[in-house]
Amino acid sequence: MRVTLSATARRGASPLGLGLFAAAVVVLLLFPQFVKSPYALHMMVLFFLSVIMGESWNILGGYAGQYSVGHSAYFGVGAYTTMILMTAKGIPPWFGVWVGVVVVVGVALIIGSICFRLRGPYFVLASIAVAEIMRLSAFNLKELTNGAEGILAVSVPPLTIGGTVITDFLSKVPFYYFGLGLALLTIAVTWVVEHSKLGYFFQAIREDQDAAHSLGISLTLYKNIALVISAILTSLAGSYYAVYVGFVDPNTVLPLDLSVQIVLISIIGGIGTLFGPVVGALVLVPLSEALRSNLITQAFFSMGLVSQDSKVGIFLQENLAHAHVLIYGILVVIVILFMPEGVLGFVTRLVQKITRRDA
Repeated sequence: MRVTLSATARRGASPLGLGLFAAAVVVLLLFPQFVKSPYALHMMVLFFLSVIMGESWNILGGYAGQYSVGHSAYFGVGAYTTMILMTAKGIPPWFGVWVGVVVVVGVALIIGSICFRLRGPYFVLASIAVAEIMRLSAFNLKELTNGAEGILAVSVPPLTIGGTVITDFLSKVPFYYFGLGLALLTIAVTWVVEHSKLGYFFQAIREDQDAAHSLGISLTLYKNIALVISAILTSLAGSYYAVYVGFVDPNTVLPLDLSVQIVLISIIGGIGTLFGPVVGALVLVPLSEALRSNLITQAFFSMGLVSQDSKVGIFLQENLAHAHVLIYGILVVIVILFMPEGVLGFVTRLVQKITRRDA
C-alpha cells in the first residue's frame, strides 16, 4: 500500500494546529477536576491508550513506510514482562516497565534482522507470523505466562518516593494522568523524529528504498532504528494496559485483532502525520464503545429506521456488537476511497478550501 502525503502533512502541524493542541492539553489536564464519572475517565484511558499505540506504529509504518501488522508482539511483551515481575517477583510496575523495554528492544532487533530482508506484502505477512508465534508461545510457556489462564494482579502497589506515597491507584485518576503523560510522550517523540535528520531518512526509505540506498542511507540500520523506537513505545502501551486492567492473557494482549486495530488508528486518522493517530483514536474509540454497548442499534430503533421486533432489528441486536472488525473494514475502505490522506488530511483540505473561498 502506498500513501501519498500532501505538502501540509509533510511539513507537520501548522501553528493553528499546535495552538489547538496546547489548548487541548490544558483541558485534558483539568478534565478529572470537573468530571468525576468513572466511565468517562475509563473512556479517556482507552483514548490515551489508542493514541500511544497509533503514534508508536506511525513511526515505523507512517514515516519509515514499513507496514507491520504484528505490533501486538511488542504490546504483549511489555504487558507480560510488567505483570510477571509484579505478580511473581513483587517488582512495582514503574520499575518493571523498563525491564519490559529492554526485553522488547532485544525482541525487536531479532525480528528486524529477519523480517527486514523482505519487502512489501512479504514483510507484512512475516510481521503477522511473528506476532502469531508470540501468541502461541504465550499459550505454551505455562510456567512463565500461566498459559490460557493468564496472569491476574490482585492490586497495584502504591507509588512511593522517599517513603512518601505519591498515589495508591485506588481510583482511575492516577491511570488517567499516566495515560495522558505517555500519550504526550509518544507525540513528542514523533515530533522529534519528524523534524530530525532521522525522520528525513525514514521518509526517504518510505518513498523509494532503492533511491535512498543509492544516496548512502543504510536501509537495514534505519529500518531497525524505526522498529526499535516504535517497539519501545508500543511496549510502554502494553505495560500501561496491563497495570490498568490487572489481567493479561494471550487473547487480550497478543491477538491479530489488536495489531490490525493499531494499524487502523493511523490509517484512518492520517498516516505519516503528527496528529493523525490522535484523530484516528477520536474516531475508533467512540465507535468501538458504541458497537460494544449496542448504542448504534438503539439509535436505529429510536429514529424509527428499524423496528425492534423485526428480523433486521433482532439480527442487529444479536450481531452488531460483535461486528467491530467488519465495521472497521468498511471504514477503512471508505477512508481509502474518499479520504486517502485520512480524516485529518480530509478536514485540513476542507478548511483550506473554505478559507480560500472566503478570501
